[in-house]
Amino acid sequence: MATQMSSARRGVATEQMKQVAKDEDVSLEWLLPKIAKGIVIIPSNNVRPQKIHNVGIGKGLKTKVNVNIGTSTLNVNLEEEVEKAKTAVKYHADTIMDLSDGGEVGNIRRALLDVAPITFGTVPIYEAYNRGVEVHKNPLNLTEDDFLNAFENNAKDGVDYTTIHAGITKDIAKRILKVQRYGGVVSKGGTITAAWMLKYDKENPYYEHYDYLVEMAHKYDVTFSLGDALRPGSILDSHDELQVQEMINVAQLTKRAHEKDVQVMVEGPGHVPLNEVAANVRLAKSLIGDVPYYVLGPLVTDVASGHDHIASAIGAAVSASEGVDLLCYLTPSEHLALPNAEEVKAGLIAYRIAAHAGDLVK
Repeated sequence: MATQMSSARRGVATEQMKQVAKDEDVSLEWLLPKIAKGIVIIPSNNVRPQKIHNVGIGKGLKTKVNVNIGTSTLNVNLEEEVEKAKTAVKYHADTIMDLSDGGEVGNIRRALLDVAPITFGTVPIYEAYNRGVEVHKNPLNLTEDDFLNAFENNAKDGVDYTTIHAGITKDIAKRILKVQRYGGVVSKGGTITAAWMLKYDKENPYYEHYDYLVEMAHKYDVTFSLGDALRPGSILDSHDELQVQEMINVAQLTKRAHEKDVQVMVEGPGHVPLNEVAANVRLAKSLIGDVPYYVLGPLVTDVASGHDHIASAIGAAVSASEGVDLLCYLTPSEHLALPNAEEVKAGLIAYRIAAHAGDLVK
């Protein structure tokens, strides 16, 4: 089955490409070579039932903004998440990610897919340890099949892109115990994966079975968002050896996916002091090339809890001006709680301004 990348490499313009060309006011002649090379991506699962508004992400296009929503193991309210999804669509989120790991996550995901007709992403490992409304498997008791089946379940449901922590290897996980980190490992998926590898002395299933994931991604045309499991959780940890080693692995994994016509974007930090924000983008781009780069913020200070949509929008604007392609918003509730719909709105507005500021430079 064709993917957006394989179609572009054959010179075939898909309906999604035509939509993006119209939205961005670019020609198909300009767009197709960019998609063929992986410089621009159009995440678009080929089994997603409803028609969505696809966006292009990458160099030469407008900076896009992602909104995160989703339940936690302590707070499960589907009505609230549906309201947040509708708010995100109303205030012009380009993409939305369901980070649910509480409740019946499959049902939650499918409900949010129905009410958010925009590009949709998930983190499959959250489903790997979910067993229902009140039953959760100890993440350290996961099997390799749990990791892989969760990814396939998300792909079958029509998810357009998935965060996969494939760049953190067993060797890097062992280094975590030896490298001083002030903020520790703050990625939930990264923590689970690292702890699992250390417990069983096994390689990361997403790294060990990456070829299988690529095969599944090609089948459904799922875009990889190669996650930064070791993103800094404090500005004091910015660009330490763990973060950079993982980025080097991700660069190699990106090339392997491209060889099989699978689209990729790469995720970035995190907490980064203001004087290193531009350097982060340049370092990432030097390693991954012109592959779309997707950053969380970054937060330029660690002391703005309750106002992190502001602290991170500062880093986001600089990142966008330096060439970041997709900004993941933060809300005032970051580090404190799940956001409500009003906080989703506040975070999204802050990031739409940051994206626009970056676009003025671009």
